[in-house]
Amino acid sequence: MSEVTVRFVGGPAHDLVRELPAGPDGAPPPRWVMRHPQGTGPVGGGPDHLYERERPDGTGTWTMRFVRTDPLGVTE
Repeated sequence: MSEVTVRFVGGPAHDLVRELPAGPDGAPPPRWVMRHPQGTGPVGGGPDHLYERERPDGTGTWTMRFVRTDPLGVTE
């Protein structure tokens, strides 16, 4: 499985750049749920932050825009 570079815009992960799985078309998933934007904290703890795919910039990095924060487990 290949990966694609994504920059998160807005919300708790603002300006965080990560590698996400790429689909057959080379794009990241249409939606991504992030639990710990900085990679810290216990697994399964804290709220879920929903991001939606936008578009690639001129360098090939995609943007994911913040949509909302849900209490733990609501997005599952």
